[in-house]
Amino acid sequence: MKFGPVASRVAATVSGDYPLAGTYHEERFAAQAPELVARASTLVEAETGLRGVGEPEVAVIGRLEWVENNVRSFGRLLEPLTEKMEDGLGKSIARPIVGIEMGAVLGLLSRRVLGQYELVLPSDDGEFGDTVLFVGANILAMERQFEFRPDEFRFWVALHECTHRLQFVGVPWLRSYFLDLVRQLVANSRPEQGRLRHLGNSIKTAAAEGKPLIDETGLFGLFATGEQRQVLDQVQALMSLLEGHGHVVMDRIGERELAGQARMSALLKQRRNDPRTAALFRILGLEMKMRQYDDGAKFIEGVERHAGWESLDAAWVSAEHLPTLEEIANPVLWLDRVA
Repeated sequence: MKFGPVASRVAATVSGDYPLAGTYHEERFAAQAPELVARASTLVEAETGLRGVGEPEVAVIGRLEWVENNVRSFGRLLEPLTEKMEDGLGKSIARPIVGIEMGAVLGLLSRRVLGQYELVLPSDDGEFGDTVLFVGANILAMERQFEFRPDEFRFWVALHECTHRLQFVGVPWLRSYFLDLVRQLVANSRPEQGRLRHLGNSIKTAAAEGKPLIDETGLFGLFATGEQRQVLDQVQALMSLLEGHGHVVMDRIGERELAGQARMSALLKQRRNDPRTAALFRILGLEMKMRQYDDGAKFIEGVERHAGWESLDAAWVSAEHLPTLEEIANPVLWLDRVA
């Protein structure tokens, strides 16, 4: 991978360390994790009606291992974009730029991410894995910082990741649709004559109108072409649906199963909205993901309020049935279209 070593080195300086990483606490968590995932999968299937195939692998990993996994995965997807940048800027400039930016973002995220479901992105041999991951250091740190009961907090995180697994395993066309959106973003990335001048005019206009100079799509959105903006909207709508659905499902099951559910949910929501990181997230385009939890959850709850929980099944029928960004904000529009 052309920029992998640079990204990994940068991420290592950003991700930091945690004293209990690699200790027997993490080993005990690793031994417990498969049982948590199996129990969570059964409850999520019953709650959503989505059906899984087989059993996933389960692993408790460190921050740097999480970074390496994502560097490899995203590196394969971004290879065409890197080659375009090399053609325009030269290899000696393009590779460090991509590596530093990816390493900084992944290093920051590696300090916060609790779990991840790995199915969406292919491995080196083109095969798709089926793995539920937990970042042990971050989960251990949160348990101690907020005095969560470990068995409850770990199971609660497992509920969220198992919901994402069933979304992609139980909806066969969803993975290929997501990958196609990413490929479109990469394919439409190309230098445009006069882009910087147009960008400068846009920033001046936003400042004059009192609007944010950088919106929730971050720096990437600033440089996106019109075609990319359309695809970005599709990606944001899809991720709002998936994150909102996962958030509602984990909270709903948690309310029945876990005594500390309300406190865990409130503290994690407060953590996502931490003003100390809001500005950085906006610059990097990660604010979009923070909003996806809230916007998506409101959409899910709105659909259920107007038409019942079962009406959400329509979203999994085909890509044409997915809500648009406008419909995420107004669930009735989506219900009118798919009814």
